[in-house]
Amino acid sequence: MSEKYRVFVTDGVSSKGVEIFTQVPEIEVVESKSLPEEELINTIQDFDGLVVRSATKVTRAVIEGCPKLKVVGRAGVGVDNVDLKAATEKGVVVMNTPGGNTVSTAEHAFSLMMSISRNIPQAHSTMKDGGWDRKKFQGVELNNKVLGIIGMGRIGSEVARRAIAFGMRVLAYDPYLTTAKARSLQVELFENLSDMLPECDYITLHIPMTPETKGILNKESMAKCKDGVRLINCARGGLIDEVDLKEFLDSGKVAAAALDVYVEEPPPVDFALRTCENIVLTPHLGASTKEAQVSVGIEVAESIRDYLLSGTVRNAVNVPNVDSKTLESVRPYIHLAEKLGQILAQLSNDRNETFSIHYAGKIKDLDTSSVTRASLKGFLRQAIGPDVNEINVTHYAENLGIDFTSSRVSESGDYSELITVTTKSSDGKLYEVSGTLFGQSDRIVRIDDHWVEAKPEGVLLAMENTDRPGIIGIIGSLLAKHQINIANMSLSRTEPGSKALSLLNLDSMPNETVVAELLAEEGISSIKLIQL
Repeated sequence: MSEKYRVFVTDGVSSKGVEIFTQVPEIEVVESKSLPEEELINTIQDFDGLVVRSATKVTRAVIEGCPKLKVVGRAGVGVDNVDLKAATEKGVVVMNTPGGNTVSTAEHAFSLMMSISRNIPQAHSTMKDGGWDRKKFQGVELNNKVLGIIGMGRIGSEVARRAIAFGMRVLAYDPYLTTAKARSLQVELFENLSDMLPECDYITLHIPMTPETKGILNKESMAKCKDGVRLINCARGGLIDEVDLKEFLDSGKVAAAALDVYVEEPPPVDFALRTCENIVLTPHLGASTKEAQVSVGIEVAESIRDYLLSGTVRNAVNVPNVDSKTLESVRPYIHLAEKLGQILAQLSNDRNETFSIHYAGKIKDLDTSSVTRASLKGFLRQAIGPDVNEINVTHYAENLGIDFTSSRVSESGDYSELITVTTKSSDGKLYEVSGTLFGQSDRIVRIDDHWVEAKPEGVLLAMENTDRPGIIGIIGSLLAKHQINIANMSLSRTEPGSKALSLLNLDSMPNETVVAELLAEEGISSIKLIQL
């Protein structure tokens, strides 16, 4: 019988999105109005998924107070109302809908740009009051003007297309935009924002709010702008410093501005920018079209459905995205890598400073992000327990001070593909385990310098011993005395008489007495027990 999941939908998410859940028998969906924090926590105790818009605040208390919660979906781009740090720590995937409101927001930004060019809202207000003042509301044309776009993601690119159609010259500042992509979008790319600002008649922002972007347009940067520049912000409140903007609007340095987003939403009654005649204010309407709300509702529902049913991660903001096709291709490696991580943790000492995973052979050409996380999860589970998962594993590693890396090489020796995990303990000793796939079956093929072959399952006994006649018989007799059956044995040595490694699959776990008796035998120098 398939597992049943429960999803809680609030904030008036589109009914078309809710229908995505109702079409799946494995998912039960419950709709509700927006709930305050305490009531939300009490209501969703046994829910696996939560879908919100902007009204509901998914705080640390909500995330920590709902033990079954696996995924939070935001029907929109911004996730300011979700505590990402808390979600990541608890292993909860947070998804948004970056594509659903792209056109809606781009159109709104362009509408605001036209509004502040032709004074449309102010003229309309005067007409409603019985006035007729054509001279006062004389505007400017967009044709042949220069538009500077800060942030050339989906929305910025859509704004650029519309501006070019209106005969504007478009400049762009985005540290992540390649020169080739800028050419394809027909925009002029600037490496430094300070070089672009003096060229612009209009500036529009389409970037996320981060510590680096907060107040990106402030007193200092706006002073570099052309006199009479016009500003538009439909991205995030606080990208333009509101106090500095008021000063520049009053002085005329900024001829006009249009804001759809604010530091505090809704802004207070005494919000200073309300008194400016040369500003257009809208109440966060960028995504508020019927089409956009349907689109983001469907998009977030499909993402959560696929994650719960198949593990596909799409549009996640706190874990790498993995589509279903990629996930299916790497799933066998995920299982193997997690086992290798578990083995490495139990072979090494308690204090480990590094963790590395290396991919060789044909696997190096695949998207291995989920494989890397699985190996690290297996490695840390010994120390942290079941709370660690693919979402929070890097958070735990960073907190423990473990430096983790991954690399790819072409050569894989005698194997078509090879995954190797290594760690260095605080005493400087290196430990290494390699594995591969035989068909769809996992195999351990190397431990440190010794080539072996064993299945990574059940109980493993790794024993270092001197290579001498009779040692295998001693081990077999001693284990038989304690009713411990050997399911498989792999022996490895570098040369006759050297230190050898014996790797045994056992049917049961030896106790301390058995281990002590083994270590008492001449030539046996160490015993490691591994439980998988």
